[in-house]
Amino acid sequence: MKFISWNVNGLRACVGKGFLEFFENIDADIFCLQETKLQEGQIDLDLKGYNQYWNYAQKKGYSGTAIFTKEKPLNVYYGLGIEEHDTEGRVITLEFDKFYFVTVYTPNSQSELKRLEYRMKWEDDFRNYLLKLDELKPVILCGDLNVAHKEIDLKNPKTNKKNAGFTEEEREKFTKLVDSGFIDTYRYFNPDKEGAYSWWSYRFNARAKNAGWRIDYFCTSKKLESKLVSADIHSEILGSDHCPVELVIN
Repeated sequence: MKFISWNVNGLRACVGKGFLEFFENIDADIFCLQETKLQEGQIDLDLKGYNQYWNYAQKKGYSGTAIFTKEKPLNVYYGLGIEEHDTEGRVITLEFDKFYFVTVYTPNSQSELKRLEYRMKWEDDFRNYLLKLDELKPVILCGDLNVAHKEIDLKNPKTNKKNAGFTEEEREKFTKLVDSGFIDTYRYFNPDKEGAYSWWSYRFNARAKNAGWRIDYFCTSKKLESKLVSADIHSEILGSDHCPVELVIN
């Protein structure tokens, strides 16, 4: 099975920049979006052969996630079931026979880390949510996790130590997720690969210089390790300040 995750940073804009062409060519079994920046009824996508599931933020033009899947899930869950986390459309969970599939758009800690405290609470609650699912069935998690885990995961680690997405606190939470039984699939296949990024600032010509960050992930339960086939980053695909990431499992 092939899975794709893409923070489109505004789906309507991305559709105008080749989204559908990539969607059709890649032919994923499950295709996930983050940062759709939509309300219900603002877009009509004719994706033949796919079931569509959307989670919208209450605030207009903000956040939002979607999953398009060929196979119809047994159940669909929106959010974490925790009120303070569930107004921004950040999580969708699909339950299948043999696994749970979760897409997430993790809250950004923002400039001057003004949302770091909230982010820490989110991280603990979200990890607990995943671990509860994992007790029942293996979990495949994808999305924009808004953290570069290690120095290899961004171009300029030294100057970003206290910036959102590369604070010690955020990185420790990702370590905790991995230590609790999850695999960062891209690093599983590419442990030492440098210059592998999924997001580039629109400023300073960052993408042309490949001055980026790897903040978009596929993580799976350790139980699925023997099923992992490949993980990829489609850095050649434009249309957003993020590029799509891919996981193939058997």
